[in-house]
Amino acid sequence: MRTVHPVDLLWDRVSPRRRYELTVTVEPSHLDDLHHVNNTVYLVWCEQVARAHALSLGMGTDALSQLGAVPVARQHVITYHRPALLGDRVRLRTVLAEHAGVRSVRAYSLDRAGEPGQAAERLAECQTEWVWVDPTTGRPKRTPQAVLEAFGF
Repeated sequence: MRTVHPVDLLWDRVSPRRRYELTVTVEPSHLDDLHHVNNTVYLVWCEQVARAHALSLGMGTDALSQLGAVPVARQHVITYHRPALLGDRVRLRTVLAEHAGVRSVRAYSLDRAGEPGQAAERLAECQTEWVWVDPTTGRPKRTPQAVLEAFGF
């Protein structure tokens, strides 16, 4: 992965179609033996917000397959800052940071949602490099123009 893309710096600079946000609440099933959110759950949440983003634009897996290209994760990088705890509300933000040919990069921030007027507390940051592939052959494929337009590129 070449560049780190902080969501906070990109959020207001990109097309609204390239960003998405949702909030989740930490449940008992998210916790590990140390009573905080298991590290693997953060990656699940990143995928959850990415899928919700795609679906909100009509670009879920079925639609992408019909267009002839689907994204496959090539690399995830996660930096953990603080643990999330049972009952925490966690704000998940994602931004499509860059796109070039068969490669896309999506950045994420995961923050403990504060009270109104209170700053959110950064829990983790993630970045995923995606490679677009033909769903039939599995071979790399340029992203269809309709996908680029839907996501504001």
